[in-house]
Amino acid sequence: MKTIETKNKEAMYYEKLPGNQVACVLCFRDCVIRDGERGWCENRVNVEGKLFTLVFDRPCTIQIDPVEKEPLYHFLPGTTMLSISTASCNYRCRFCHNWHISFSAPEELPSYEVSAREIVRLAREKGCSMISHTYGEPTVHYEYIISIAEEVINSGLNHVCHTNLGIRPEPLQKLLEHVNALSIDLKGFCPDYYRRMCNADLEIVLENLLTVRKSGVHFELINLVLPTENDDPQDISGMCDWITQNLGEDTPLHFSRYYPTDRYRELLPTPVQTLERCRDIAEQSGLNFVSIGNVPGHEAGSTRCPDCGKILIGRVHFEVVENNLVEGSCPECGRLIPGLWE
Repeated sequence: MKTIETKNKEAMYYEKLPGNQVACVLCFRDCVIRDGERGWCENRVNVEGKLFTLVFDRPCTIQIDPVEKEPLYHFLPGTTMLSISTASCNYRCRFCHNWHISFSAPEELPSYEVSAREIVRLAREKGCSMISHTYGEPTVHYEYIISIAEEVINSGLNHVCHTNLGIRPEPLQKLLEHVNALSIDLKGFCPDYYRRMCNADLEIVLENLLTVRKSGVHFELINLVLPTENDDPQDISGMCDWITQNLGEDTPLHFSRYYPTDRYRELLPTPVQTLERCRDIAEQSGLNFVSIGNVPGHEAGSTRCPDCGKILIGRVHFEVVENNLVEGSCPECGRLIPGLWE
């Protein structure tokens, strides 16, 4: 058995089974784990019939980022976030940009021992507006999220996650009580694509999106467009129609450009024309706030009023260069723009 200090932090969301086995019921994988072994993500270990997390208070990444990098375009634009991550993920996306984090077990990456209280102190000291769980999948360090959430209360900070939403319903409900916003990867709209390229399940994500919508927590969607893989206009249209009908026409949707990674170089970068076609399809489906990401300087990186076309938040890549909102409304026509602006 691989060893790493557990700090004796018992995991949340598991069930004890006969023979010192446990069933992890945190994410969609429903791992049954024998004594001395780990779950699929390698972040949770069974020790004599109890499940422990290996990454509590053990981030492998701590850095300051603009909130636009998340991306969150309707949530305190122009501010910064303290971004943290731990090792591993419950997906295995062949195209992952952060594969060095998401494909690694805890002992395969350098990490820091940083308590939730220290994370909050650091975020405030550096002038950040929020703490973000990002880069790797937050679900696999769930206990750390909840611990930080308890410290965030009365701190003046917001608490956000960038997630694939491959989580079970009960822990999702609890998570929604402890975050202010979610940035959600909707990786495609074809079940086969999810299985083949991500080793995941689209239907679970769609069901969870309905739960997020009902909760009232602010969320934005990101679709990384891979040429020839998930860029079929019919699939894009189906996805955008589903978002409009089930999540609402004001749901922010980001089409993001793919660049080859060290782990997956089979494809060329996404043509900008493909991203523009996706945006046109989304707007034809009735979505009001559709952006194009990873194309520095593209005009669709800015947020416009869907009624009069006025630039509300002008951006160049991750930098906000103008903010024309007046009390959360368009200065030209007065349309109220959903989001958190100050």
